[in-house]
Amino acid sequence: MKKLFTILFTLSIFAGMTQPLPNQIGVVEKFDTELDKIVSQNAKAQIITEGFDWSEGALWIEKHKMLLFSDVPTNIIYKWTEAEGKEVYLKPSGYTGTIERGGEMGSNGLLLDKDGHLVLCQHGDRRMARMNAPLDKPQPNFVTLADKYDGKRLSSPNDATYDSKGELFFTDPPYGLPKQSDDDPGKETAWNGVYKVKNNGEVILLTDSLTRPNGLAFFPGEKKLLIANSDPQKPNWYIFDVEGDKLSNGKIFYHAVSQNGMKGLPDGLKIDKEGNVFATGPGGIHIFNKDGKLLGRLRLDEATSNCSLSGDQKTLYITNDMYVLRFKMRD
Repeated sequence: MKKLFTILFTLSIFAGMTQPLPNQIGVVEKFDTELDKIVSQNAKAQIITEGFDWSEGALWIEKHKMLLFSDVPTNIIYKWTEAEGKEVYLKPSGYTGTIERGGEMGSNGLLLDKDGHLVLCQHGDRRMARMNAPLDKPQPNFVTLADKYDGKRLSSPNDATYDSKGELFFTDPPYGLPKQSDDDPGKETAWNGVYKVKNNGEVILLTDSLTRPNGLAFFPGEKKLLIANSDPQKPNWYIFDVEGDKLSNGKIFYHAVSQNGMKGLPDGLKIDKEGNVFATGPGGIHIFNKDGKLLGRLRLDEATSNCSLSGDQKTLYITNDMYVLRFKMRD
C-alpha cells in the first residue's frame, strides 16, 4: 500500500509539472506587470527549423498556414508548415543577375500587398519587387515596384510595410551592397533613406536622417510610424508623425543602451492591434507598449533579425540567425 501511494504521489507531481517543449529556447524577462496582458507566465519559445546562414524577413500567411522567410546570403526563400517542416519556396529570391557576386544578395523583408501578392525587398537586384506568380505556385518572376529615386539606384531595400491605402513604405540601408557600407563604389545615394511608393508609382524620399534605417511599422491609426536604426553607434528606435507624403517630428522612441555584449541591434519589428511593439534588438525580442515603455524581453543568445505575428496575434515567429523560432505567447 505504501509503495502504491508513493507511485501515485510521484505521478501526480509529474502531471503537475510543465513539460519542456522540444527544442525550447530563450527566457522571458519581465520588466513590468503590463507584460502579463501580452505574454502568459508559461509562454515558451521553440526552434521549429534551423541550419540557415542568416534568416530574415519572417512572414506568416494565415490563409495557407505557412511561414515564409529569407536566407539572405544563399538567395533563397524557405517555407515552413507544421505538416511538412522546411522546404525551399523560391530561388533565386533577391538576385537574378548572371554575374557571380557574394554578400547579402538574397531577399530580406517579405510582405503581402492588398491583393495578396508576395512583395520582396531584393538586396541583390536593389529593388522592391512583386512576385508575378500565385503564392501556392511560386516562380522567380518579378515585377519592379521601385528601383530608383531621382534617377539614382537604390542601395538594397531591407524592410517594408503597406498602409491602408496600399502605399508601400520601405527602408534602404547599404547592407546588400558587396561592401555592405556607405563607401561601396556602387552606392549612388549619399544617404540611407526611408521611402514611399505612391499608388501612381512615384517614389518619394520621406527622410534621409537615419544612419541605418531598418524595420518599420505603423501604430494603429497610421498616424505614427516606428523605424528601427541598426547602427551600433545609434541603436535607437525612432517614432515619426505621418503627414501625407512627409514624416515629421522624429524623436527617439527607445534607446538600446549598452547590453553587455548581447548580440543584435534594432532590426525588424511588428506592432499589434493594441499598439504593442515586438522589436528585435540586443539580446532578443523587446516588447514595448505604445508609449515606449519596455515591458519585457524574450532573451535569446543569437542575434534576432525579424518577426511576424500570427493571425490571432497570439504567436510570434522569429528569425534568429541560424534558427527560426515559434513563440506561443498565450493560448
